[in-house]
Amino acid sequence: MSDIHPVLAEVTNRIIERSRNTRAAFMARADRYKSNEPRRKKLSCANYAHVVAASDDHDKLQAALDAVPNIGIVTAYNDMLSAHQPFHDYPDKIKAAARKIAATAQVAGGVPAMCDGVTQGREGMELSLFSRDVIAMSTAVSLSHDAFDAALCLGVCDKIVPGLVIGALSFAHLPVIFVPGGPMSSGLPNPEKAKVRTQYALGQVGRDALLAAEMASYHGVGTCTFYGTANSNQMMMEMMGLHVPGAAFVHPNTPLREALTVAATQQAAKTAENGKSPKRMADVLSEKAFVNAVVGLLATGGSTNHTLHIPAMARAGGVIITWQDMDDLSRVVPLLARVYPNGSADVNHFHAAGGIGFVIRELLSAGLLHEDVETIWGTGLSDYAQEPFLDGETLKWRPVPEHSLDDKVLRPVSDPFQAEGGLRELNGNLGRAVTKTSAVKAEHRIIEAQCVVFDDQDDFLKAFKAKTLPDGDFICVVRFQGPRANGMPELHSLTPSLSAFLDEGRKVALVSDGRMSGASGKVAAAIHLTPEAVDGGPIAKLRNGDMLRVDCEKGTVDYLGDATEFLERTNAERPKEADGMGRELFAHMRRAVGPADAGGAVFW
Repeated sequence: MSDIHPVLAEVTNRIIERSRNTRAAFMARADRYKSNEPRRKKLSCANYAHVVAASDDHDKLQAALDAVPNIGIVTAYNDMLSAHQPFHDYPDKIKAAARKIAATAQVAGGVPAMCDGVTQGREGMELSLFSRDVIAMSTAVSLSHDAFDAALCLGVCDKIVPGLVIGALSFAHLPVIFVPGGPMSSGLPNPEKAKVRTQYALGQVGRDALLAAEMASYHGVGTCTFYGTANSNQMMMEMMGLHVPGAAFVHPNTPLREALTVAATQQAAKTAENGKSPKRMADVLSEKAFVNAVVGLLATGGSTNHTLHIPAMARAGGVIITWQDMDDLSRVVPLLARVYPNGSADVNHFHAAGGIGFVIRELLSAGLLHEDVETIWGTGLSDYAQEPFLDGETLKWRPVPEHSLDDKVLRPVSDPFQAEGGLRELNGNLGRAVTKTSAVKAEHRIIEAQCVVFDDQDDFLKAFKAKTLPDGDFICVVRFQGPRANGMPELHSLTPSLSAFLDEGRKVALVSDGRMSGASGKVAAAIHLTPEAVDGGPIAKLRNGDMLRVDCEKGTVDYLGDATEFLERTNAERPKEADGMGRELFAHMRRAVGPADAGGAVFW
């Protein structure tokens, strides 16, 4: 293991200093609620009777013993999400595992889990970002009964894991372990799926061919296999020490997956608040743990959605992380993985080549991760540079492969795919934005062209189909897509159409105060632009034909016309606020939400 890289040390130190007051307040709250005796012992007899009323006689007897930990399960189960369907049987399995070690477990509550893959381009997508904060509140409601000595959080996908983390951090006096479900088996290769999507956008194939390709891609239980937000979540849970080591990418319904779930239950009981070796979430999710999450995101080319989620999660733990922190780290953290949309492989190939354990070992060897952190498993991140396996029926760990088993998917720090992570903060007279270049070819990262302005992605798609977009190069501007405008829906539906222009040899880019999917790829995109149009951001002044420059190398996004004339322009009128499909219920959240660079959260 090498000494800590100086940039990692500098960024971490300034985060610690910036967060000094907020972190101190957070830790004081965690200290205020810590307890050496069972939480339920503080309940009145009537309160306690309600807790165990539905339990069987064995669990009632166990729960009456002071030394017995009671584990609360917060589950995001539903069987509409392939990633969350495996959680159906987890409560019973966890309870059975708990009984074997003289502990008890109860489902504390459920949280909603919507699928961005279903709501892409639909009205329901305007609820998506805010569902994270609803999940956080639902987690708090679930644990508010104060009857648990530890918690297990069952979640995988896009907003669910960040929401669970934010909510659980309000109970950071407890040990909290995250329990994943694992990815589905590989289906239609991702490049073939992307090709059919572009062909459909161009009208070259019909809906029947598109549906066949999509069904062949998303075909079974488990997480979608591209490296989007869901799988980036699982990587981060390992980097932050919230998983049983190596749990992220083991397939559902396999003996190894079952053993990892049992191990999570056993560890929750072992480290419970009323046990001999308590392991509080407050101590696990330190400033260094959140920095490790950023580094993992950069090294693996993870989802741009986490430029929202990491600041939001960190703030729940009293830690203030900025896009500048991410940008500075990106310039020294090498890209070690190419997983779709940053390459052709899926997450199963990545895992087979060495996976997260390989990435952690390599980054530790270069001083690019903090090893000296608390984890739910022990002390030190080195525990996560291993892979789990079954020796008969016994769960064990061994070192990850010394060399990548496929250097087209995974590489060491000595021979990375590129020298930096590819995440950039963009600054200019249009505001501040982020971009991800790891999937964008070098020749597509800088574009200076006229813009075409839309207030809705559907209007762009109509123009695309009607072939009324400009000839030559252009920059697509889609505004009024920020958190305050409409909840910041993903604009992934733009990707196939914009990609078609690149395939023709034209240069195109996207500028938006909205966000792209974790599956966004080869088009240069200045996204999460803040201030957003609704707040009077400069993007609200843009007009068709204005010249813009997006430079993902230097990190700039600018209007190139006369500055005085531009400032004198009247801002575009905000579109009428939409309702229906539940959107009216979230109006108060749109009014309360903070800016994208602070995580787009309603709490701070």
